[in-house]
Amino acid sequence: MQRAITGLMAALVAVAFAMAPATARVRIDITQGNIEPMPIAVPTFIAGGDDAARELSRDLTAVIAADLERSGLFSVINERAYVENLNSVNVRPRFPDWRIINAQVLVVGEVVPEADGRISVATRIWDVLSNEQLAAVSFKTPADNWRRAAHKVADKVYEALTGEKGYFDTRVVFVHETGPKDQRNKQLMIMDQDGANPVPLTEGLGYDVLTPRFSPTQQLITYMALFENRAGQVYLFNIETGEQEQLGTFRGMTFAPRFSPDGSEVLMAIERNGNSDVFRMRLSDRRITRLTDNSGIDVSPTMSPDGDQIAFTSDRGGSPQIYVMNADGTDQRRITFGEGRYETPVWSPRGDLIAFTRQYNGRFYIGVIRPDGKGERLLTESYLDEGPTWSPNGRVLMFFREPSPGAGPSLWSVDLTGRNLRRVRTPADASDPAWSPLLP
Repeated sequence: MQRAITGLMAALVAVAFAMAPATARVRIDITQGNIEPMPIAVPTFIAGGDDAARELSRDLTAVIAADLERSGLFSVINERAYVENLNSVNVRPRFPDWRIINAQVLVVGEVVPEADGRISVATRIWDVLSNEQLAAVSFKTPADNWRRAAHKVADKVYEALTGEKGYFDTRVVFVHETGPKDQRNKQLMIMDQDGANPVPLTEGLGYDVLTPRFSPTQQLITYMALFENRAGQVYLFNIETGEQEQLGTFRGMTFAPRFSPDGSEVLMAIERNGNSDVFRMRLSDRRITRLTDNSGIDVSPTMSPDGDQIAFTSDRGGSPQIYVMNADGTDQRRITFGEGRYETPVWSPRGDLIAFTRQYNGRFYIGVIRPDGKGERLLTESYLDEGPTWSPNGRVLMFFREPSPGAGPSLWSVDLTGRNLRRVRTPADASDPAWSPLLP
């Protein structure tokens, strides 16, 4: 099956990005614990051409506004309140007209159809308070690529106002669940981070899937395949070609695979004689190195972004807790000591935090903790919250939730403040999300 996660690379013909001068006053400090959404105006992009171009412009603008709203950092002002009617992206706005409606930032854009079937998208981001341009971006792309164009623009707005990369031009792979609760059909599906464009990946391949994970460097997914009559095994799936391959043949079950930060290795747990330990496999020659060896159950390895450390779950102390060790398996040390069970650790792309699932007193939580074991914070709570995955900028977590007994799982996202909790739409029940890096 052909399914490429391709960037704007071939279509991108020009990109301009100009930062604001030092006098610009508008800025969002996303390291604060409590952030009031910034009022922002996003008028429908100016459209050149026919009715179809104008409809595309409206759709593109709506995606930009939805991205910004969903981040929790911006409050998009209703377009009915706008005073100025903008006719060109190259004319300075009348800033008093935008200050009247309390807009702090103005996003002005234009979409023009090209003769070759592409569209030209140009955007300027203005600081309304200082009358200064914060950033500008322009490019050409195929008309049917308009959603990615919208996410690209939203990422530029996010970056201009926070100083950090956005996360809107990304995909999410997850387990698409159908059928009765006692006989679930679990297949891989991939979609845009906002839930749009869902596409099945493993439909009809004859097995169920668990724990998909993206490669940080290639168009690959690793996951656990569950067969009816044999132990689960770890597979690789090429998103562009649809080709799949088993990582190796192991005596016991292999599970919880995850790529190293450079994409050259896969970490996994392998069960032998009723016990599981952490291993790493070099993809170039399939060489396996054992990293843990004790009587406890060691699972869910995840490597730090610099490749120096690995976090994992172990019950060697009596209950599942999170441990950290050097990448070669030395200096294994426990970092969680709270009551209950700590599982599914995931290292932040920023390297500053490890996300986890905690189960305590019949409730589940998604939380974060520093690699030294300090600063634990719980961000969510419900009947069942599991499987956190990080946005590529390390500011948002996605996970799956079952709100009550018998309810099907669904995907949710929450930012590091714990305040911006939102459901992510999927075609049916969904679990085990994995967030891609920013697309090229």
